[in-house]
Amino acid sequence: MGWINEHPILEFSHKEKVKFTFDGKEMEGYEGEPIASALHANGVTTYRVTKRMDRDRGFFCAIGKCSSCFMVVDGVPNVRTCITPLKSGMKVETQHGDGKVPFLDE
Repeated sequence: MGWINEHPILEFSHKEKVKFTFDGKEMEGYEGEPIASALHANGVTTYRVTKRMDRDRGFFCAIGKCSSCFMVVDGVPNVRTCITPLKSGMKVETQHGDGKVPFLDE
């Protein structure tokens, strides 16, 4: 995996490298890039597991129109990681099922 650094047509400019955690494992990404891009560059392919069929979902549309990239970010479920910018210290977790907020579901 990894980041695209050179392309014949597109230009890439990366901001400062930051650390974040994914399911408790420390990873690095570039500040401001979509969380999903940082996960993809770190080899992560499963972002959530569906409730009904128990199937893995990952990076799909990359424009915020589907629900494949929903994850729990800093304790908030159903975050569209393909359009949410990465920040230093974020806690990103695989979402299982509907991603309900625990204190609202009691």
